[in-house]
Amino acid sequence: MSAHPEKFLLAGVMGWPVMHSRSPMLHNHWFNERGLAGTYVPLAIPPEGLKAALRALPALGFAGCNLTIPHKETAMRIVDEVDDTAKKIGAISCVVVRPDGSLFGTNNDSFGFAEGLVEKIPGWRADAGPAVVVGAGGAARAVVHALLRRGAPNVHLVNRTRGRAEALAADFHGPIAVVDWEKRHAALGGAALLVNTTSQGMVGMPALDLRLDELPKSAVVADVVYIPGETPLLTTARRNGHPTVNGLGMLLHQARPAWQAWFGIDPQVTPEMRALIEKTI
Repeated sequence: MSAHPEKFLLAGVMGWPVMHSRSPMLHNHWFNERGLAGTYVPLAIPPEGLKAALRALPALGFAGCNLTIPHKETAMRIVDEVDDTAKKIGAISCVVVRPDGSLFGTNNDSFGFAEGLVEKIPGWRADAGPAVVVGAGGAARAVVHALLRRGAPNVHLVNRTRGRAEALAADFHGPIAVVDWEKRHAALGGAALLVNTTSQGMVGMPALDLRLDELPKSAVVADVVYIPGETPLLTTARRNGHPTVNGLGMLLHQARPAWQAWFGIDPQVTPEMRALIEKTI
């Protein structure tokens, strides 16, 4: 017996472009797994159409939607309410349509990143030691938020443009030290975790220019990129004996709180689901 027998459940992802997104595959896997009447659709929305598209969600019967590039920041000025997590990160990844038709925005990327690490490396703890985060964009903000919330003693933030890293550090008021790009290799000394939040290493992009000689062997190396499944950074780290985590877990786990908010269901990330998505990468 379905939990929602009278209602066709609707959600989707808005982006421009959006057809590359693996989100429809993973959400529709959950609909099928539970025998629910519903679907999750890719919505190709150009920037100038975002406000109209978001405002149309209640009338169309959508429970909500995810947001991807380039809409995450702009949507903050369109929805009716934004929670503290999204405010801190400066972007929304998830919109929830409330019963009165108002729109609520949150960001589940931070949750997704931390849960993805725990899934791959059971027992991982942010308070195990210092973290080095490369990049200062939206993904970096989500990662820093996750690390500080889970008790990282300090975060070394490395970015080509120092000003952008300083702005991020100022917004978080936490134990964050900005490191000059020229000193990035030495900054790895004593770190317990290294995270690449840039697009370097993604298909069609150059590899991240970072030597791992100074990184302690016990340090975890994570990358928010999941296409390819193993970036050059992760290949080097694995060969050096580091535990490695790609960005797929972040994508899979950020979808869980969205389902909780939209449908009142807490779905699980199973090996079958992970394998399904990995086959397409």
